[in-house]
Amino acid sequence: MTVPRPPEPIPGARLLFSLDPSVSHLNHGAFGAVPIAVQRAQQRLRDEMEANPPRFFTRGLVERIAHTRRHLAGFLGADPDGTTLVGNATTGAAVVLQSLGLKPGDEILTTDHGYGAIALAVARECGRTGAVARTVSVPLAASDEEVVEIVRSGLRPGRTRLLIVDQLTSPTARLFPTAALTAVAREQGVPVLVDAAHAPGMLPATVASVGADFWVGNLHKWAYAPRGTAALAVTPPWRERIQPLVVSWEQDSGFPARVEWQATLDHTAWLAAPVGLFTMRSLGVDRVRAHNAALAAYGQRAVGDALGVAPERLPEPGGPAVAMRLVPLPPGVATTLAAATELRARIADELLTEVSVPSWNGRGYLRVSAQVYNTAEEYERLAVRLPTLLARR
Repeated sequence: MTVPRPPEPIPGARLLFSLDPSVSHLNHGAFGAVPIAVQRAQQRLRDEMEANPPRFFTRGLVERIAHTRRHLAGFLGADPDGTTLVGNATTGAAVVLQSLGLKPGDEILTTDHGYGAIALAVARECGRTGAVARTVSVPLAASDEEVVEIVRSGLRPGRTRLLIVDQLTSPTARLFPTAALTAVAREQGVPVLVDAAHAPGMLPATVASVGADFWVGNLHKWAYAPRGTAALAVTPPWRERIQPLVVSWEQDSGFPARVEWQATLDHTAWLAAPVGLFTMRSLGVDRVRAHNAALAAYGQRAVGDALGVAPERLPEPGGPAVAMRLVPLPPGVATTLAAATELRARIADELLTEVSVPSWNGRGYLRVSAQVYNTAEEYERLAVRLPTLLARR
């Protein structure tokens, strides 16, 4: 197996962020990081809002949001008229779930790679409506063809009212064949919601190429937008059925405005999001993606070698284009959510390093992300110090 080499740093990229330099931030996939230029743009918008709140909220804000939506939809390869801005992917999923009109006996099918908050939203909606949640198990190393067949076998036409699949999974950094899964579900008359929380900014696939009935992705993870910026794309047959979680004054305007307008919500994050895309384009979108994927692969190998994980045992379920990688932890480490949370806190406090520690199917992993502000030395430093910390557990 070829030993990955770290990519050449992008000159000046680290200076674009206000991150604490005493900490190694190797968990960009969790909350992202907002460039300084985007922070300042949002602050200018907040200053405008606070200087005259009535003018800000009542003179053209709906149009400004719509203009921003069109800009962001263009970047995502989505239909602007079928896209609405929401706070995050979980909110978008909740909007879809409560708009389906579920009833007793209906089923929602998910995989065991799904995000925990989405599972909670499904459970709540099933509890409210009498629908049933079902989960299919997908092995981490399953091929795309095997994934499709596993999901196909779990669909029950006439009963399955929604299939939820991740474009890139949070706990396992697994890239799912979403276009193929959407096609299989459509053959059986089952609508699909793609949780694309990590896709915008990291993956080149467009919303249109996925083809799902519902697609929701965060722009505050990998597209440099302020936190609280996400997009929900809906195909034409479903748009008039989509209802907001809270009714407000744009309700009669229909989709997408009735979902976006939430009265005195602070919309400045959305309005500043195009500055994040400008920052990424200034660096070079393809350049950023290639850098991050290569650095994540290097970091995974560095930490894996330090923990004695053979290269062939390092998972690569996302493929070479993904900027998040898993490293299996020693057996017995972080096997529960509580243990994983405790270990993540210890790594943060004792090693001054932010990472994600998922516990998936009774096995603990270290998930490292890579962004343009990271350096190879940060992963090397973690590799040197982590074994000692784990030995003291």
